[in-house]
Amino acid sequence: MSLGSFIKKQFIDVLQWNEETEGVLAWRFPMQDFEIQNGAILNVRESQVAVFVNEGKIADVFGPGTHKLTTQTLPLLTNLKNWDKLFDSPFKSDVYYFSTRVQTGRKWGTPQPITIRDKDFDMIRVRAFGMYSYRIADARTFFTEISGTREVYTRDEVEDQLRGILMSSMASSLGGANVPFLDMAANQALMAQEVKDGLAQAFARYGVGLDEFNVASISLPEELQAALDERISAGMKGGLGADKMSGYTKFQVANAIPLAAQNEGGMAGIGAGLGAGLSIGQVMAQSMGGALQQPAPAAPAAPPAPAEEPIEARLEKLKGLLDKGLISPADYDGAKAELLKKLIG
Repeated sequence: MSLGSFIKKQFIDVLQWNEETEGVLAWRFPMQDFEIQNGAILNVRESQVAVFVNEGKIADVFGPGTHKLTTQTLPLLTNLKNWDKLFDSPFKSDVYYFSTRVQTGRKWGTPQPITIRDKDFDMIRVRAFGMYSYRIADARTFFTEISGTREVYTRDEVEDQLRGILMSSMASSLGGANVPFLDMAANQALMAQEVKDGLAQAFARYGVGLDEFNVASISLPEELQAALDERISAGMKGGLGADKMSGYTKFQVANAIPLAAQNEGGMAGIGAGLGAGLSIGQVMAQSMGGALQQPAPAAPAAPPAPAEEPIEARLEKLKGLLDKGLISPADYDGAKAELLKKLIG
């Protein structure tokens, strides 16, 4: 290099990052054709970390403080460059600054429901929303795994990747937690804790530290929420133990009456339908009661089935359904005509 070229060469004697742009997590010091002067000053603020990278390899990492750059303060870089004595000439090396401030108030949510295994409902799909905060905990790992050699790496870019990690970790954590959905929905702090532990480990693999994680709301898809509401409503109409199943069966039968009236045959077959529904309900209640209670002595044999209900009584019940508005006048007239035909013969 000629003396003129050397004189024209520009040297850097102070390196620092002022973080003038909000939301930047990693920033490469603009080197271009500049070289770092021997003995230059490296300024690293309290919320920063500086990393020296030589030919794609991470050399030295500097925490907060003011550092004078010499072979003593750059031992790894000195070894990579094979300097066998104190260097007096300028040198080139990429310098990356990383912001270690906690990124607060970051929103998360499930764009699509997450399918998890539940203790009570077998398989359900859950949607949830909340807030979390994080920071760069390991600049080396963050550089090699996420940010790389880009000149600027922003918060929005890293959060695109963190969302995928969050969704995957949430499904795994909730699916293996063996905590019923209803318990988590009633205690959102419990759900947040179940997710946070696994999520912190997943973030750490990329050099990111999870600071806080909370759940603001939990919901089910509309069709599952409707089914849950129906189950809760039936439970409120029933009693305790096996009586709950009896209440639920009665609730289902009551809901089925208007539907039966719309089917072919009208109300003519409602007696048989009610009888079958109640019989099934009794069997289910007995089975459920046996599972919930201790074994009991065998019950005596059931008495013979009662004789068929008189047609007059069936007409009275049919009139009661009409008075309660459970069947339409047209259905009542049709069913009444068929019963009277059987009575008259």
